[in-house]
Amino acid sequence: MRLDDTTAAIVGVGSCLPDRVLDNHEIIERGALNTTDEWIRRRTGIARRRYVTLGTSTGDLAVGAGRAAMASAGTCPDFVLLATTTPDHPCPATAPAVAYRLGLDEVPAFDLGAVCSGFVYALAVATALVKAGTCATPLVIGAETYSSIIDPRDRGTAPLFGDGAGAVVLRAGPPDAPGALRALDLGSDGSGERLIVVPDGGSRRPRGPLRAIGPGDHCFRMQGRAVYGQAVRRMTASARRVLCEAGWEAPTVRAFVGHQANQRILDSVAERLGIAAGNRYGNLHEVGNTAAASVPLALADGLARSSLQPGSRALLTAFGGGLTWASAALTWPAAQPRAETIAPSDPLPTGRSRP
Repeated sequence: MRLDDTTAAIVGVGSCLPDRVLDNHEIIERGALNTTDEWIRRRTGIARRRYVTLGTSTGDLAVGAGRAAMASAGTCPDFVLLATTTPDHPCPATAPAVAYRLGLDEVPAFDLGAVCSGFVYALAVATALVKAGTCATPLVIGAETYSSIIDPRDRGTAPLFGDGAGAVVLRAGPPDAPGALRALDLGSDGSGERLIVVPDGGSRRPRGPLRAIGPGDHCFRMQGRAVYGQAVRRMTASARRVLCEAGWEAPTVRAFVGHQANQRILDSVAERLGIAAGNRYGNLHEVGNTAAASVPLALADGLARSSLQPGSRALLTAFGGGLTWASAALTWPAAQPRAETIAPSDPLPTGRSRP
């Protein structure tokens, strides 16, 4: 989908992380995993990740990131989209409570579920809403507490995932404005739904009294080898399509921000596209795979660390369960990112009581 004339542009960026840091040694000890720090670093590129403590939810992180993005933009959003796999409750959606706690009374708000592709999917939805005139300044958040669904004994997933949230505020603008979304590409393949899954807890295999036998499996499960191949292939193809739609050559991209699943995946995609190592942005080493929060957290980190000129060409790409994938071509934002941290002793990040 190529975006002509007026489009949406990122004008505010925020992030929120728990202050509890677990390094690889702690993850190994926690789950009695048969692995080493060196193996995890070499295979994934991850050295540490953030975990919430009991009592802190995805909604709490989303409020922190949303508030930081609003401060960065200096404006009050009129719509809230929350991309997450780990909502506060199966019902209702988490986004309305997040909007309320941010003081955004009665604005439309909903959750979007596309797993690790969710944030880029939400960007596409928000951009369409802006172009249609449905809203003027949507707040798009990616927030996760994967520590709540990870099996600490599973060597294939426990070292990979962490908790966090990232957010952006959008506003209508011309395609050449800093932060402007120039083209978007979305896709899915439901034949691969079992490759990335939480088996139980939904209507197909419900928990509680409707489940006849057994304790069930409510943990996140992933077929790592198959996912690796799919992720590289799908993100590369999606990125090529979106660059073609934007009319850009890959070597002209000055900022590549990929979903931070695994450093080998990120490097493989960038190399296949022909994007130089110096133009690849991310903080996977420090935060791990934060699913729907991955892309906005990497974007916020890149904006904080980089001196890249606003308006430079940038590429976002992601792959997640479903299977889903998504890419966006945009110009590098001029926004100054804001960051929040949630400590175990902190009060809930809101001026109101929790709903």
